[in-house]
Amino acid sequence: MRKTTLLTLTLSLLVVLPATAQLGNVWTDFKSYSTDLQNYLSNNLSETLKPLELQTQSNITGANGDLNIPNPVAAGQQIQDYINNYSVSDKFENNPSLKARSVNNELNRLLTRGVVTGVLGTDAQNRTKTKLENTEEVLKSISETSNENNNIIEQFINQAKQATNLNNPQFSGILSLLTVNQQTVRIQQEQVKIVAETYAQTLQTNQSLQYSNLNLANISQQMEESNRARRVDASTEAARLLRTTAQIDLFGRKLEN
Repeated sequence: MRKTTLLTLTLSLLVVLPATAQLGNVWTDFKSYSTDLQNYLSNNLSETLKPLELQTQSNITGANGDLNIPNPVAAGQQIQDYINNYSVSDKFENNPSLKARSVNNELNRLLTRGVVTGVLGTDAQNRTKTKLENTEEVLKSISETSNENNNIIEQFINQAKQATNLNNPQFSGILSLLTVNQQTVRIQQEQVKIVAETYAQTLQTNQSLQYSNLNLANISQQMEESNRARRVDASTEAARLLRTTAQIDLFGRKLEN
């Protein structure tokens, strides 16, 4: 009877191991991120891509994949083809090819800022905060469960040593099994801590990467605006020289009888 009781208790202790609770549905979290990205694009296309915002939105939607994230290469190529085919330009860019590249670059910058919003925006920070809080609660729960399991096993071992012949081979085997289980529980507890620390470090690294992407997008925009300003200045100067030359020619020409 005693052997049966020992064996039953041992098996029950083996299954009472700390289990990590789910921190959330990863697919739901990702859909929230992609929604933030799409909302940013929808709210900012009209500010930077007039009068092509409708066509650009259509291209972005057409380039969306299964994750509801636009393929920037496909979307950019579509808008470039549209501009080149219909010779779309504006009062500053009369070259459709230059206009197409400019719009494509702006689209890429918008996508970059949309990704940053999905990671560092208000809603994204709320999601991250919840996940970190849940992670810490899970760690506390695992620690408490592990300590309780270790105490139960320790008490059982001490009581069994007093009531059982230590030279009994069956008891020695059970004792070894319980000792291994204690060590396994401790290892699992430390492994969970390492995983949680890795997750926190990954979040910080990803945030730093988004800041870098944002800075690169801003630098790209500044360079493009500077190049455009030089082209406008060159065009203005050329027009001024042409007008001056025409006036000189007009005033200096002699009328023929």
